[in-house]
Amino acid sequence: MADVFISHRGNDDKKAEELADELRARGHRVWLDLWEIGIGDSIVQKIDEGLAGYRFLVLCLSDSGVHAPWMSREWLSALARQLNGADVKLLPARLTGGELPAILADIKYADLVADWNEGVEALDRSLR
Repeated sequence: MADVFISHRGNDDKKAEELADELRARGHRVWLDLWEIGIGDSIVQKIDEGLAGYRFLVLCLSDSGVHAPWMSREWLSALARQLNGADVKLLPARLTGGELPAILADIKYADLVADWNEGVEALDRSLR
């Protein structure tokens, strides 16, 4: 099964955790900040470890945008690694709404807003 890093905005915590639970139930190893960063942990260190150890980054599109500081650093680092030849794949998922950033406009995304079950199934297929 795949190693999946979930990148999302803080105001989408509940939906991101729902998605993470679904992917974990399908056998994937999921990194979600709510699960991996504890009190006293270095946020930067934990995110860096998560990004380095996971092959897939699910970019959760939000009706609040995708340009929050932490979230931007996560998906931009994954994109940079991908463009430099690393075996990393960015998988956009429309979690609560929003649009893809212009640089990712040509990438197909899973639409969990239109149909949650089909969106999760599409992500699962891409992770296999």
